[in-house]
Amino acid sequence: MSIAIRDVREHELDSVLALNNAAGPAILPLDAARLQRFFASAEYFRIAERDGAMAGFLLGFGSRSAHESPNFGWFRERYPDFFYIDRIVVASRRRGGGVGRALYADVQSYAELRYPQLACEVFLEQEADPALLFHGSFGFREVGQHVMPAPGGGIRAAMLMKELCSYPWVHDTYGDDLPDEPWLATRNAAAPRHRQTGT
Repeated sequence: MSIAIRDVREHELDSVLALNNAAGPAILPLDAARLQRFFASAEYFRIAERDGAMAGFLLGFGSRSAHESPNFGWFRERYPDFFYIDRIVVASRRRGGGVGRALYADVQSYAELRYPQLACEVFLEQEADPALLFHGSFGFREVGQHVMPAPGGGIRAAMLMKELCSYPWVHDTYGDDLPDEPWLATRNAAAPRHRQTGT
């Protein structure tokens, strides 16, 4: 019954796509071409497995990536250095079972070695209270709201950020040169092991 978290593999992208597009209105839909671009460029793209089956995934980008997203752009206009959670999806049958918390703990352990802040958004048009409470329990706070362009009217999102308290010590101690340890490596060969300084 344990949850295992690991990098996504290319042959799993069809399953990731199906999981994303079955998630409902709180998650923007994807097509196969865009998901393939994410696979090639995302700094963090990991899945959670439970009982040997895919139970969820989380996708994220550093603030200096070439990621194209209106919400990512909103953060980049206001903050110089952060790690952005583009999306987290948990299979409906696994919700409430700790998969989301496991993914958030994993992405935080990745981000806090490289970035001072973690950023994400929650769409407010749907029933947002569970998602807002979930993020609040992880220490996120609202730093603004953004209306994301959409056909037929914009989607309002609460823009959330969390200070990563370990980052100052890691950065003061190691600078941009983290030790060469397997558990510190990034999944994307184009992304450096340390905090991103450019793309």
